[in-house]
Amino acid sequence: MELLAAVGVAVGFFALIMASVALHELGHMVPAKIFGVRVPKYFVGFGPTLWSTTRGETEYGFKWFPLGGFVRLMGMYPPRADGSQRRGRLADFADSAREGEWADITADDVANSRLFYQKKTWQKLIVMAGGPAMNLLIAFVLLLGVTAGYGVYRPQTTIATVQQCIIADPARTECAPGDPKTPAAVAGLQPGDRVVSFNGIAISSYNQLSDLIRANMDGSATFVVERQGQQVTLPTVHTVVNTLPDKLDPSHSVTAGWMGLSPQQALVKGGPGDVLSDMWTMTQQSVVALVQFPVKVWNVVADLASGKPRSVYDPVSIVGASQVAGEVATSDQLPLAQKAASFLTLLASVNLFLALFNFVPLPPLDGGHIAGAIYEWVRRRFASWFRRPDPGYFDTAKLLPIAYGVGGLLLISGLALVLADVISPIRLF
Repeated sequence: MELLAAVGVAVGFFALIMASVALHELGHMVPAKIFGVRVPKYFVGFGPTLWSTTRGETEYGFKWFPLGGFVRLMGMYPPRADGSQRRGRLADFADSAREGEWADITADDVANSRLFYQKKTWQKLIVMAGGPAMNLLIAFVLLLGVTAGYGVYRPQTTIATVQQCIIADPARTECAPGDPKTPAAVAGLQPGDRVVSFNGIAISSYNQLSDLIRANMDGSATFVVERQGQQVTLPTVHTVVNTLPDKLDPSHSVTAGWMGLSPQQALVKGGPGDVLSDMWTMTQQSVVALVQFPVKVWNVVADLASGKPRSVYDPVSIVGASQVAGEVATSDQLPLAQKAASFLTLLASVNLFLALFNFVPLPPLDGGHIAGAIYEWVRRRFASWFRRPDPGYFDTAKLLPIAYGVGGLLLISGLALVLADVISPIRLF
C-alpha cells in the first residue's frame, strides 16, 4: 500500500512538473501573440503527436514523450543577407535550417511583420524571458503559500546543544578521555543561551552568527549571551579551524571557523520579503550547481558504474525529483502538514531551477535567444553611433551548430540521470 501511495504521489508530482512546463511555454506564447508573432504550434512533450486540436492559427496538443514542451514561433531565423560572403559548411547548414522554416512562412507574414526576427528588441526579450519568468512566478507563489500558510523551519540565535569535545575519529560519536574540549564548551555556552553579540557585533540572526564564526577561522571569540534574563559576557576563547560543508554547495567541504554549537530550530511564518530572500539563497545555490552540472553528471555516471550509492546532493532528472516527492509523502518521520509543505517546496525548487537553467546564454535555451537579441541591438546601436551602415538582423541560424551541440549534451545528460534515478535512486530516509 505504501509503495502504491509513493508511486501515486510521484506520478502526481511529475504531472505538476509537466503543468509547469506547459505554463513555461505559455509564458512565451502569450506575449508572442500580443506582439503579433504567428504561433502555429504549442505542444507539451516531444515525439509523435498523441492528441491535438487547432484553435485559430495555433495547433495545441500533447506528444508521446512528456519530457518537456515547445512553442513554435515563426521567423526565428532572418533571411540570409545578400552579398558575396565566403560560403562554408556551417553557412550551408544554417541555410538548410533557414529554408526549412521559411517553407512555412507566407508573404502575408513578412508584409505584416508577423515574424519573430522582425520584432523590436524589447519585444524579443519579453517573449523569450516570458517562459523562465513564468517558472519564477510559480516558484514564488508556491513558496509564499508554504511560508505564509505553514511556515519554514529556521535556525534561531538560541543555543540548542553544545558539543563537549572535538572528536577526531569519525567512527566515534561519544567523547573519550583525552579529547580536547570544543570552544563552545570552554567558553561555557549552555543550551538555552540566546546569543546577543559575537566579538562586539550585535547578532540579529543565526545565519549572521554562523557566517561570523566561519570567517573567524582560529581567531579569538567573545560571546555575549542572554541567560535567564541577564546578559552575560563569556570568557574569550579561540574558534578552531574545521572542515565544514560549503553553504552554497554542501557536497563540497571548506575550511572554516567552528565553535561546536547547534541552534534551536523554530517554525516561522513569513511574507513576500522572506520568500524573496529564500529564493535569492536558492538562486545562488542553483547557479553553483549549474556551473558544476557537467562534472556532477559525469560523477553520477561513474558512481553508477562502480556501484557507489547516490548522494543526496547529486543532480536528478524529473523522474528522480518525482521519486523524492513520493518518498517524502510516504515517510512516517514527518507529519502530514510538513509533508505537504515539503512537496510544494520541492516543486518550487524545480521551477526555480528550470527558470535559471533556461536563462543560461546558450542556444537552444531561452538565454541563448536573449543573448542574440541583445547582441543584435548592441551591434546596430554601435553602427548608428559611428555612422556606419546598419548591419541588419543577427543571423541566429549561424548558432545552430552550438544549439545542436548543447542540445545533444543535454539529451545525453538527461538520459544518464533518468537511468541513474531508476537504477540507483536517491534515498532521503
